[in-house]
Amino acid sequence: MALKALTYTAIALGLGALLTACTANTRTERAEAAFPPVGEFVNVAGGRVHYVQAGNGPDVILLHGAGGNLRDYTFSLMDQLTDRYRVTAFDRPGLGYTDRAPGIATGPFATQGESPDDQVAMLREAATALGIKDPVVVGHSFGGIVAMAWGTTGLRMDDPTNASALVTFGGVSMPWPGDLGAYYSVNGSALGGGLVIPLISAFTPQRTVDNVVAETFAPQSPPPGYIDHLGGELALRERTFRANARQVNTLRPFVVEMTALYPQLTIPIEVVHGTADNTVPIHVHAEELIKIAPTVNLTRLEGIGHQPHHSDEPEAIAAIDRAAARAGLR
Repeated sequence: MALKALTYTAIALGLGALLTACTANTRTERAEAAFPPVGEFVNVAGGRVHYVQAGNGPDVILLHGAGGNLRDYTFSLMDQLTDRYRVTAFDRPGLGYTDRAPGIATGPFATQGESPDDQVAMLREAATALGIKDPVVVGHSFGGIVAMAWGTTGLRMDDPTNASALVTFGGVSMPWPGDLGAYYSVNGSALGGGLVIPLISAFTPQRTVDNVVAETFAPQSPPPGYIDHLGGELALRERTFRANARQVNTLRPFVVEMTALYPQLTIPIEVVHGTADNTVPIHVHAEELIKIAPTVNLTRLEGIGHQPHHSDEPEAIAAIDRAAARAGLR
């Protein structure tokens, strides 16, 4: 009887796993059909980088946040810049339609995530292939720490793709107290990657995805049409979900290392941060960054949440213009 029970249990688990995999694959196909690549691809070591490029003038690079993709910038902001800059928005490694960085274990039970330096190395190679020079590098949220890493890697290499200035919107920049909670510790683990993420990918309702996106704007609301444009469903793909969870879960030690380099940065840095940002709190990040990075100019946006480049787009655009002017590009 015990053997028979074990057999039935194994069959049930196998059928459950098969249903989960089929459902997740179907959702991935639907998401990619609804939100296909909107740009071009450039080949780099280890894979391809997806990008959108438009405009003429000094180079500006746009880097999206955790769980996002370059559509965050093609919704509105990019079009406000292309009359005076050549703007390139990248999908960061592992997200959107960009491949994982070379040398990173990607299996379902792996736990490695691309560090900011890993991401910069891959994106610098793409930037070189595209002829980008002396860019103003702009990052939102997690993209903010990648932008900062673009600046710090420039301290040890002389390269045409070195940043001429940095801009962050609600950007991660400093170590935070405590941990990130169960969501990232579980989903970034081997158990989460192998067993939990497939269930999330297969069975999370669409309304939950939309609500998560909307909550990042609090206390503001997303602009009309933003959620439909973004394609948040792309973040539910198993490979994307794993990449994002692992990048966030393994980030803090790299941030600690990077802070030792901030006092050496001499390029202009513009930081735009909302005082009501509960995702990347201003008192943990921007207000500590200005104490050690001598070239930072901080713009505090009273009552604004975690999406300042949408909630106060004119201030975001002004910060990019200031950074370019301070760098002698305008």
